Amino acid sequence: MRTIPIPVDTSKLVITCVKAPKPRLLNKDTGEIKTDKHGNTVYEITTSVEDEFGRIELVKIGTSGEPPISAGQQINPTGLVGYVWEIAGRWGISYRAAALLPVDTESLRV
Repeated sequence: MRTIPIPVDTSKLVITCVKAPKPRLLNKDTGEIKTDKHGNTVYEITTSVEDEFGRIELVKIGTSGEPPISAGQQINPTGLVGYVWEIAGRWGISYRAAALLPVDTESLRV
């Protein structure tokens, strides 16, 4: 199955980091850490994503390099895309961002 990246419009979403970034493991038994094609460590961030109707989902987002975010911060994913996957009759969507940056909280205050 060929995977084509599907761009995600985040303009109407509120995305909050709920678990600090951690390196993604390829193998839990050996502790092998996933790297991208340039050799950078791939980090996994658990987020809460709220849409304009108040629905909330927990979503894991991957990115290369450790993002400068921590749990509780509202974040802005740059270049967020989804990839549909299927393994042994199961399927899902994995998410990857070019960068995950904290939202400037000063601009949110009114």
